[in-house]
Amino acid sequence: MSKFVLKEIKNSDLVKELENIGFDKCYREKGQEKYKYKNLKIFNLTIPQANILKQIALTVGADCAVHREVITGKVETSDVILGGSYSELRKIAEKLKFQPFSLKKLSEEIIKQLEKTTSKTKLVGILNVTNNSFSDGGKYLDIDSAKIHFNQLIQNGADIIDIGAESTKPNAEAIPAEIQLKRILPLLDKNYTISIDTRSSIVAEECLKNGAKIINDVSGLKYDPKMAEVIAKYDATVVIQHSINRQNQGSNVEPYQNVIDEVYLDLYKQTEYAKSEGIKNIIIDVGIGFDKTLEDNFRLFNRINEFKSLGYPIMLGISRKSLLQLNNHTNEEKDIFTLALNTIAIEHNIDYIRVHNVKLHHQLIDIYKKEII
Repeated sequence: MSKFVLKEIKNSDLVKELENIGFDKCYREKGQEKYKYKNLKIFNLTIPQANILKQIALTVGADCAVHREVITGKVETSDVILGGSYSELRKIAEKLKFQPFSLKKLSEEIIKQLEKTTSKTKLVGILNVTNNSFSDGGKYLDIDSAKIHFNQLIQNGADIIDIGAESTKPNAEAIPAEIQLKRILPLLDKNYTISIDTRSSIVAEECLKNGAKIINDVSGLKYDPKMAEVIAKYDATVVIQHSINRQNQGSNVEPYQNVIDEVYLDLYKQTEYAKSEGIKNIIIDVGIGFDKTLEDNFRLFNRINEFKSLGYPIMLGISRKSLLQLNNHTNEEKDIFTLALNTIAIEHNIDYIRVHNVKLHHQLIDIYKKEII
C-alpha cells in the first residue's frame, strides 16, 4: 500500500469498532477501556493529596496537572486535572484505595465517573398559566384554554407537564401563592406526571397534596427556606436550577469569571443541601437564560455533558429563550432554532429537555433514536 489512510474515530460504540476490525471477541468489552479517555477536574486537594495522586498517575502512564507551587508548598490546596484512558483511571482508583489522607474516598468518586449511564431523552412540556411569560403570556390563562393545551401536550408526546403560574423572566413581579394555586389546582391530574414550576413552598405543598410529583424550583432551593422540607415530606422529585440573583438583570448581567466551574460548584452545594434535608430524587438544571450573558449561556450549553459528573439527571431548558437571538421573530421560528440546538442535547443523551413545541421534538426523537442499519 503506497499511502496510509487514517480516520479519527468519533463513534462512542468502541466495542462495535473493535468488532469491525476483527478484534478478539472475548476481550472487546474490557479492551475498549484502553481507547476511551476522560479528563477529570478535582477541586481543592491538599498538597499531600495532590502529590500522591500525581505520582500514582505517572506510574500507570496517565498524568495529573497541579498548581505550579504544589512542589514548593507555597499553596495550601490545588485543583488538579487528572487525565487518562478508562483503563488507566481504574488502575489509579485501585491504587488510591490503599493511600492515606482520605484518598480511598477519592477512589470511589473516580470509579463513579467511569460508570456508563444512558437514557432516552424525555420531553417536558411547558404550560404557562400566566399573563406575562415571555413567549405565551396570557394565552392559557383561561382554565378551559389551559386544559385544552394540557391535553394537546400529552397527545403530542410529553412525558411530563411542567405547569407554572408565575413568570420567571427578568424583573417579573412575584405572584402571590393563592393566585398561583387558583390557576394551577384545576389542572392537576393524578393520571399524568406533573411538575410545578414554583419558588413557593405553599404552592408546592398544595400541589403535591393534589397529585403533582415534581417541583421545579428555578431558585435552586434558595428563595423559600421551607421548600426543601416540603419536598422531602412528600418524597417528591426536585429540579434544582442554578440561579443567582445578581445586581444586574437581563441583558445587563455581568459575565462570570468561570461560568462552568461556578455553576457546577453551586449545583453541587445545593444538591448536597437537598440531600441533607431528606430529598432523595434530584434533577439538575444549569439555568440557561438566568442571570447569565449570551456567551455564558452558550458555554454552558456546549459543555453540558460535564455536569453529568455530578451524578444526577439533567434537565435543559432553552426553548424560545433569548440566547436564540430571535426576540422579534414568531414562536414558530423560535421553535425551529430550539429544535436545532436540542438535537445536540438529544445526541448527548440529556435526560430531560423542557420545550414549548412538544410535537416537533417528539418527531425528532422518534427519527433520531431509530437504529440506523
